[in-house]
Amino acid sequence: MITLGGIIGASLFVGSANIIHAAGPAAVISYLIGGLLVFFAMRMLGEMASARPAIGSFMEYARVGLGDWAAYLVGWLYWYFWVGVLAYEAVLGGNLLNGWFPVIPSWGWSIALLVLFIITNLISVRTFGEVEFWLASVKVSAIVVFLVVGVLFVLGLWPDASFSVSNLWAHDGFAPNGVGVVLTGVAIVIFSYFGTEIAVMAAAESEDPAGGIKQATTTIIWRILLFYVGAVLLIVTIVPWNQLPDPAVIPPFTHVFALFGVPGADTIMTIVIFTAVVSVLNSGLYSASRMFAALADQGFAPRIVAKRARNGVPVAALIASTAGGFAATIVNFVAPGSGIFDFIMNSAGLVALFVYVFIAATQMRLRMKMTPEEQANLKLKMWFFPWINILLIAAVLGIIAIMLSSESGRTQVWTSLLATGVLIACWPLVRRRLAKTRASN
Repeated sequence: MITLGGIIGASLFVGSANIIHAAGPAAVISYLIGGLLVFFAMRMLGEMASARPAIGSFMEYARVGLGDWAAYLVGWLYWYFWVGVLAYEAVLGGNLLNGWFPVIPSWGWSIALLVLFIITNLISVRTFGEVEFWLASVKVSAIVVFLVVGVLFVLGLWPDASFSVSNLWAHDGFAPNGVGVVLTGVAIVIFSYFGTEIAVMAAAESEDPAGGIKQATTTIIWRILLFYVGAVLLIVTIVPWNQLPDPAVIPPFTHVFALFGVPGADTIMTIVIFTAVVSVLNSGLYSASRMFAALADQGFAPRIVAKRARNGVPVAALIASTAGGFAATIVNFVAPGSGIFDFIMNSAGLVALFVYVFIAATQMRLRMKMTPEEQANLKLKMWFFPWINILLIAAVLGIIAIMLSSESGRTQVWTSLLATGVLIACWPLVRRRLAKTRASN
């Protein structure tokens, strides 16, 4: 449920329409390819995590496998990504609440949401898990209903419905805008799946880390196929792709629920979308704080950030992470034309791809370091080693190349590289301080 909470957000309930408008019914292939790439990365992460559970997981494995520089870079990039997500989800949630209760301005609701989930995360990791479970349950329930009723609707077994499978090819073909757009779609949907690694981080704090990690990484593929690919497949089968409304006016799930004849479909889906937003906000606070604390544990961030309360919650890291979210949120409302908020969101755009490359390279390196006996004793093993690692890295490079072919994609690539360049420029200073600390110890 934590995994689902991390990946099911507004990108599915609203953003899926943009992919469908661009690729037609073949958007299903974009989601399928993206899902497989994430599944490979999760399996690689699962192999490392089941053998050595660690908070901040892939950063710690990058340190052991590739060196301090890799851990420093991937850790800070990951934290930076979630700070941007915190701001984005807080702004979106604030706007939704303002629509219902306009007495309080959007920025007031955004700050209130951040404060609420700071408190939730401060209580204990168990509280975080419980809250995330129930928030994710709302999203999962909505999608399950959507899938069950959708199948009946497509088969003509629902009132006022007719057999509509032909919508997959009846309107200028399955891929009306060509195969290239389908591949471009992969570059967009890959970010929708980012967040699956939260389960591995949370499992490291559970009673049975190895068991929890194995469960999370081995079941993620059917979850992705069922909830993302299945939902998108039903949308393009129920509604002709070129008749789907603008998601800014009517989100695709809202439109389809209305076709089902569900009373108040608009209100119901707005509530579900709000639940999805605050669920990702909750997950983001957890992920950012744990990664920030892990950075401090290794000497890549100020030591005070590593301080934890008796319940294990890294209080300083949690507050520091939300400070970035507060700043970005306030900037968006106070100076929307400054471009600062847009820069933060765009410059975090490639982090998901960078993390997947680090995971693939790290798992390859750690496997090569193992003795035959250690490899045989692995509780969870990546298949076809190292070919899928190479495939994943090549796919990421291909996605970046595709992004460079569009103006919006180029903006994300260059701003992400700029943010990465700043971190690289700071590495010599961090390395010297790290060397002094280790020498004194």
